[in-house]
Amino acid sequence: MALMYKELRVLLLVVMLLSRDYGVTSLELLELRVPAHVPLGTRAELSCRWQLGPADILYSVKWYKDGKEFFRHVPRDQEPRRKFPLPGVDVEKSSTNGANVTLAPAILETGGRYRCEVSGERPLFPTVSDHADMIIVALPDQGPTITGSKIRYQIGDRVQVNCTSGRSRPATRLAWYINGEPAPTAALLTPTHQVHSDGLETTSLGLDFKVKSKHFRKGDLKLKCLATIATVYWRSNEESVQGEKLKGYSRSRELTEGASRADRVQAAGKLGGSAPALQLTHCLLIFSATLLQTLPTRLHVDFV
Repeated sequence: MALMYKELRVLLLVVMLLSRDYGVTSLELLELRVPAHVPLGTRAELSCRWQLGPADILYSVKWYKDGKEFFRHVPRDQEPRRKFPLPGVDVEKSSTNGANVTLAPAILETGGRYRCEVSGERPLFPTVSDHADMIIVALPDQGPTITGSKIRYQIGDRVQVNCTSGRSRPATRLAWYINGEPAPTAALLTPTHQVHSDGLETTSLGLDFKVKSKHFRKGDLKLKCLATIATVYWRSNEESVQGEKLKGYSRSRELTEGASRADRVQAAGKLGGSAPALQLTHCLLIFSATLLQTLPTRLHVDFV
């Protein structure tokens, strides 16, 4: 019996060496899909894809979360698919081969590290596995809020505004934009985080800069705060403030136009005397022409 056992071990070793030398493939895990971010209350779908070698037979497919098994598929068992209780994890449905599982609506405890393990039948029992992390996201119930902005700004004024996100988990990432362009790093203050009693977080980010002429485009200054959480949340809030006109601009223009008209009148006075004198001379000339037209022709001829 002992001799037969030794011979079997030698045979297995020879098979393994031949498989390696001649490129005979064995069980291989091709792909593991675990969503990196799952919104609270939604169903996560996990997928594990493998390929058996020419001499391999599937023995089991097992799913783990944080090292604890919560689902297995063993084709040869009387109960091929089994679930194991685990806080935050409940398999609602699965494929016939255990490759795909759909979890119940996520709660905060659903997050963690998930692993798929696939094993082949005896005598070699090849086993492959891979893991990926899942984060449960509690989305904010409202978009980012901007505070501290004024209705109007002048060149040289200081803009000091703050953006606060809604309560979420994980913390929301905030970014400022000025007229559609990312705000310079020098204008950004250090972000602050607040953790609430329910585990949700709030993020705040301040913006501080002096207004320059380049900031006004068509008279408006646009400030936008963007809040994001990975690829599952993307909301923004934008405020448009007007550039205040320079005080006295319209009045100074009117004074300039009045001065121009006065200059023309004064120039005319210098050339032909004062305005009343010019008017009197003009009246005398008209009167003389009229008087000449009313005189008799003879007198007019003799006069000429």
